[in-house]
Amino acid sequence: MRGLRMSELTEATGLPKSTILHYVSQGLLPEPMRTSRNVAFYDPECVERAQYIKEVQNTYSFPLEKIKKLLRSRDEGKDPAALLELHAVVFGAHEEAALDEKALRRATGLTALQAAELQEASLLMPLERGVFWQEDVDAGKTYAAAFALGLKASDLAFYGSIARELVDWEMDLRGRLTGHLPDEQDVRLTMQLTRGARALRNYVIDRVFQHRVAAAKTLKDKETLS
Repeated sequence: MRGLRMSELTEATGLPKSTILHYVSQGLLPEPMRTSRNVAFYDPECVERAQYIKEVQNTYSFPLEKIKKLLRSRDEGKDPAALLELHAVVFGAHEEAALDEKALRRATGLTALQAAELQEASLLMPLERGVFWQEDVDAGKTYAAAFALGLKASDLAFYGSIARELVDWEMDLRGRLTGHLPDEQDVRLTMQLTRGARALRNYVIDRVFQHRVAAAKTLKDKETLS
């Protein structure tokens, strides 16, 4: 059975030719069989594969390099559904459109220098270089308000240092609990640990703050609040 021409593949997938060619160039779709310089036939399996790639992109905002790993896992006979579920728990769903840095600055009031300083200090941390989501905007607005009070990125750098140390401890704990487990059990327990870690971060840090405020005799109590 001959394969599909490009026109048939675009019609079957609903994707433009440029997207199909990009998937091929990135190794997500197999190279077509070329019978001449201008004639190529694509494996019919490319239809389902291309639609899967686009669905994962739209649902999880995965970069193509990560999708390539998922496809490799599928090709090896493994079900990537659990990994996709874990990704959704860790990263959440992004239903809004992504922003570039210029749009982020417009939305937050940050200057180009402030945005650069925040990224240098690991306080503004896009998951993908130059791509920002609503949580980045929310953090950016908080930073902009802090700058309006006269603070600098260096004054807030302790957040990044403490966060890295906290996550190091959490990752060590996860490794001890899941290191010996098969992948599917590892994924399930990691999702449970992720939810637990988020709850404990909020609870413990807020309680430390609340106890400190409750112990203060006045708003200027240097012994307790400094």
